[in-house]
Amino acid sequence: MRSDSELDGVSLLGNTGVKYPDQYSPQVLETFINKHPENEYLVTFTCPEFTSLCPKTGQPDFAKILISYIPRERMVESKSLKLYLFSFRNHGDFHEDCVNIIMKDLIRLMDPKYIEVKGIFTPRGGIAIHPFANWGDADHQHLVSARLLASIPDTF
Repeated sequence: MRSDSELDGVSLLGNTGVKYPDQYSPQVLETFINKHPENEYLVTFTCPEFTSLCPKTGQPDFAKILISYIPRERMVESKSLKLYLFSFRNHGDFHEDCVNIIMKDLIRLMDPKYIEVKGIFTPRGGIAIHPFANWGDADHQHLVSARLLASIPDTF
């Protein structure tokens, strides 16, 4: 069981009075201490209800966002991640921008060993867009290259 000091900074989980942000809000993200930093392990979030707005037309875009990372000392708290992703609901940006913004915000927040973010956007206008962004520290550059190559569709 975690001690109260290990849960310092986790204020959203279990709080029934939480307000959903109506604007892009990276400040809502919270972390907790990784109790197993000596282990090399992967954490994956599947977020099937992501929405943002087209920056030109204002029409909604829908996506499943997949986030995987190898933690270092800090880990993202899932309710804060849910609220953060919800904050894109009124945010106007292209699909590729959203995926890169999410990745960079999580890098700043946690300083992971490795992270990747993929957006599987619902087709609009007959075109599906699936942006993939990843980053790794010096010890994980082999993973950055391998995962980037693996994400290239083989159906050209």
